[in-house]
Amino acid sequence: MATEFAIIQTGGKQYKVSKGDVLNVEKLGGKQQAGEKIVFDKVLLVDNGKDTSIGTPFIEGAKVEGELIAEGRNKKVTVIHYKPKVRYFKKAGHRQPFFKIKITNIK
Repeated sequence: MATEFAIIQTGGKQYKVSKGDVLNVEKLGGKQQAGEKIVFDKVLLVDNGKDTSIGTPFIEGAKVEGELIAEGRNKKVTVIHYKPKVRYFKKAGHRQPFFKIKITNIK
């Protein structure tokens, strides 16, 4: 049994997605609420089990639809700058925001 999948680009990264997948992507600009529909139009590849469409770089008219499940922030990443013998020490933390999205349709 062949399943349909697509490769999309968002937030500078590429993701292989199928219908029903849940994935974390970089936070998108604008104001979105949980339950809203999100459309990804930068589709690089679509495979329906019989034929494969490859974009140059994107496929015209292809889109992947998803639903925003939740917003969140990843675990804290600690960045330390240290130079021995000169009393130089800096410590900073960062939590990257993300969207949790469920893929609902591939067109």
